Amino acid sequence: MASSQERTGPLSGYRIIEIAGIGPGPFAAMMLADMGAEVIRVERAQSVRGPAPDTAHWDVLLRGRKNIAIDLKNPQGVEALLQLVEKADALIEGFRPGVMERLGIGPDVCAQRNPKLVFGRMTGWGQEGPYAPLAGHDINYIALAGSLAHFARAGEAPVPPLNMVGDFGGGGMFLAYGVVCALLEAQKSGKGQVVDTAMVDGAAALMSMFWAFKNIGMFNENAPGTNMLDTGAHFYDVFECADGKYVSIGSIEPQFYALLLEKTGLTNDPEFAKQMDTSQWPALKAKLQNVMKQKTQAQWCAIMEGTDVCFAPVLTMSEAALHPHNVARNTFIDIAGIKQPAPAPRFSRTSPNTPTQPAHAGQHSKQILQDWGVSNVDDLLASGAVVDGSAQ
Repeated sequence: MASSQERTGPLSGYRIIEIAGIGPGPFAAMMLADMGAEVIRVERAQSVRGPAPDTAHWDVLLRGRKNIAIDLKNPQGVEALLQLVEKADALIEGFRPGVMERLGIGPDVCAQRNPKLVFGRMTGWGQEGPYAPLAGHDINYIALAGSLAHFARAGEAPVPPLNMVGDFGGGGMFLAYGVVCALLEAQKSGKGQVVDTAMVDGAAALMSMFWAFKNIGMFNENAPGTNMLDTGAHFYDVFECADGKYVSIGSIEPQFYALLLEKTGLTNDPEFAKQMDTSQWPALKAKLQNVMKQKTQAQWCAIMEGTDVCFAPVLTMSEAALHPHNVARNTFIDIAGIKQPAPAPRFSRTSPNTPTQPAHAGQHSKQILQDWGVSNVDDLLASGAVVDGSAQ
């Protein structure tokens, strides 16, 4: 394991190579870097447009790591990457199956240079299967995983939950988890391995609780929007307020439900007495919505915040960054003038440093080659196999 170079965090000391991609790959790399790993991002040589500007790159997902630009279609560029592989603990990539092999940097070639290397692969469909070679996006992966169908209100079409379930939940987070698992195993065995992370697999795994509910008849997969957690219940949904803003209610347990009725003035309404009578849910929801529309979001906050109703206002990103709870926890931080979520989770003893600002393509090419002990640095830069985009 390489030197931590003064990085802190539970992954301090690990060196990881990220082959540039979009979405889940960079998110996984950000998570690993947030936890203290030294992660370098390998961009295409063509991505360097000149010296890096003084301002930080706009993409928050690129934070916390240095950037090198390599021409992977140039044999000298491939050799430079393989020299980096020799010094790395893991490599992550997000190409379609077979692309890395065609570039001459597949897992078998890398393992010959570094038998302990963890090779993390990120795809939508996985490395094998009928869909494996096909293009796709988050919406397609979560559709096939049996997830998207259940993000729907009764009688309405499914609504993609941004690209959080496939790209980031089922993809990037599972890739980071898989890489860390393989790194732990490599410490015992001295051997690396390939981590095949597919967004369709991860999105399916995220549905585990609903498979359990389905098995005991608590989740009707053929009636979306009628179940307890998919907006069917009157006590688990978002409600519009008098000012057009929304609040969230999640009063599932009986004691929390009783508080909800108390705070909304419905305690003595007999229609609300049978909380789990699903036949009454639509009517009770309509009645509760009428009550909620009598006050603004701020007024409901004054009534329900600080209680166990299981309540929170529905906030935009900008509003969330200003909420007192998030401010108290430093849930959002400022890096180089750019507001963004802070690293998570938190650690009592090995807290990571604040991430460095997102880097531009090739901004640290020469520095990385030197720091990682790559040979013939000047020749690599002169030939264009590696392009330096630093401002110096």
